[in-house]
Amino acid sequence: MCRSIKTLRPPVLPGEATDDDIHAAALQYVRKVSGFRAPAAHNREVFERAVAAVAEATAELLDGLEVRGRTPNV
Repeated sequence: MCRSIKTLRPPVLPGEATDDDIHAAALQYVRKVSGFRAPAAHNREVFERAVAAVAEATAELLDGLEVRGRTPNV
């Protein structure tokens, strides 16, 4: 796992993860998996789609998690 991806769920993160937090984590994940810090022009679209898909899945995961002592975000 990429060490620069931080845990985004409470109580590790003091508040709710922001869209920027989620996007940054998704970007780091896609960079790690692809092996590219920045994609070449011919790969930019697929790279950006992957970041968006990972960010969406991350937001869905965080919204569905139940953390002890907190009510779920349903």
